[in-house]
Amino acid sequence: MQKQLNKVAKDTNIFLKTFIKKQKRSELIIPMQYGLFSGGKKIRSKILIDIGSLFKINYSLLITIGAAVECIHAYSLIHDDLPCMDNDSLRRGKPSTHVKFGESTAVLAGNSLLTMAFEILSHKSFNISEKTKNCLINKISECSGHLGIAGGQYLDLSYERKNVSQKNIIEMEIKKTGKLFSFCCAAPLILKNKSKKEIKKFEDIGADIGLLFQVADDLIDYKGSHLIAGKKTGKDKNRGKATLISLLGYKNTIKYANDLIIKINNKIKRYNSKSKNLSKTLNYILNRNK
Repeated sequence: MQKQLNKVAKDTNIFLKTFIKKQKRSELIIPMQYGLFSGGKKIRSKILIDIGSLFKINYSLLITIGAAVECIHAYSLIHDDLPCMDNDSLRRGKPSTHVKFGESTAVLAGNSLLTMAFEILSHKSFNISEKTKNCLINKISECSGHLGIAGGQYLDLSYERKNVSQKNIIEMEIKKTGKLFSFCCAAPLILKNKSKKEIKKFEDIGADIGLLFQVADDLIDYKGSHLIAGKKTGKDKNRGKATLISLLGYKNTIKYANDLIIKINNKIKRYNSKSKNLSKTLNYILNRNK
């Protein structure tokens, strides 16, 4: 499993470094690279590869899409760490981008990474039909804006120190984290020109995977080591964050996560042995704090 993750991370980083190298230099390139190449596991790209393998999608096409996803993910982390957001001074064991370069530079570097994702997907070297490119760009835009990451972060901040229902917590966590996973699961089907119904089915699988990832992240914050998290833990409780742990308790949240894995595996079991890598990735997501 770790070997597969390392390969996906290596290949994604090679693509991104090559893409950036071909661009005109600017003062923002260094903070952009700092946020982008900070040692993340590239789990979203791994999910993209796992789903793509179910449909025999060309690996290099998936790496290109994964590179765009990682740009958006990096942008969201840079902005999440800002003092006006979650106020985290550490990210993956290193000073956050705003600590290293200043708040205004961090905002601009994050904005630039967001737009670079669309550059990657619209680039002439991404050799797919213009119609499919437009579909991918439209879908990733939906998952990144007010209906996705940005909207989820807004809810996350507005729910602090409030009594929030389980339904609303799940909705917030799916927007904040699940939507980008939804895109990763939908993208291979968009490449294959599958029906809207089929695409929606895999978007829902992605939402469940994203929810699993966020729950696992919350579990790490609750009981995990800061060495594993790469940042200070225990902040969710201190800030009064609305999480499933705060509502259900630690043990019931672990059960909820395990039930999610069963639910996702049931949805993909018709692909038999082809879904083995995806199942392994799901287990890794939940147990990466151990």
